[in-house]
Amino acid sequence: MQSLANDLADRLAGRAVARLDVVAFQALKTFDPPPSALQGLFVQGVTRRGKFLDIDVDGLHLVVHLARGGWVRWRDELPATPPRPGKSPLAARLLLDSGSGLDFTEAGTQKRLAIYVVRQPVDVPGIARLGPEPLAPDFTVERLAEILRAAGRAQLKGVLRDQSVIAGIGNAYSDEILHAAKMSPFKPASLTPEEAQTLYDALLATLRTAIERSDGLAASELKQEKKSGLQVHGRAGEPCPVCGDTIHEVSFADSSLQYCPTCQTGGKPLADRRLSRLLK
Repeated sequence: MQSLANDLADRLAGRAVARLDVVAFQALKTFDPPPSALQGLFVQGVTRRGKFLDIDVDGLHLVVHLARGGWVRWRDELPATPPRPGKSPLAARLLLDSGSGLDFTEAGTQKRLAIYVVRQPVDVPGIARLGPEPLAPDFTVERLAEILRAAGRAQLKGVLRDQSVIAGIGNAYSDEILHAAKMSPFKPASLTPEEAQTLYDALLATLRTAIERSDGLAASELKQEKKSGLQVHGRAGEPCPVCGDTIHEVSFADSSLQYCPTCQTGGKPLADRRLSRLLK
């Protein structure tokens, strides 16, 4: 998301908004200000807040949460006529005065992409609830240790994914961080100081490496780059790049996690989460 925000900032900064067309009406979560309020205003910048994109349009904010199936596509040339609602994956279109712009799309049947037009980013409930940014200067190992102590025996995988606890880490990178730290996703968060330092180092290294790998890439290249850089997430059945063991998967109702038994669970495969005992 950080690399996507960087790419969009380069493309959008200083350009005027001609129109915001909301095609999937359920995606728009606000009504005041209306989307028409953006017309004629200039984009000042694009930033990331957790897993939200924040497009600053002369003090108003177009905030987008892409959810699991959403994405942003840059178009050098867009039709002048507004798109019509239909079965297309198009959720919204941001048309610039140059005729170029962005298409916000969402694949799949679970429509969770969310669009907000607000005066302040904190007017978006999800942003107001965000925990600290893990790459911020004040996110120290002591801060992480405090978070883990507060979480008690909650499982590490869930703690890392909880946006109100730590902002911006999703399903994929929580798998990657735990693999790098050699910790089970079901391990309780009550870590020793040495374990907290190990997790902290893995967290920073994993996220920084991901950003460095995708730095300078266009939005159209980011998904493939992310996939190619993952060690365990989405690679069930493949050999672990560290030890060669087969990567395993635990499936849930609407998601899954991947891990290496040798690297993370002492060689023990995890059963379905609903039936498994917690592994330390």
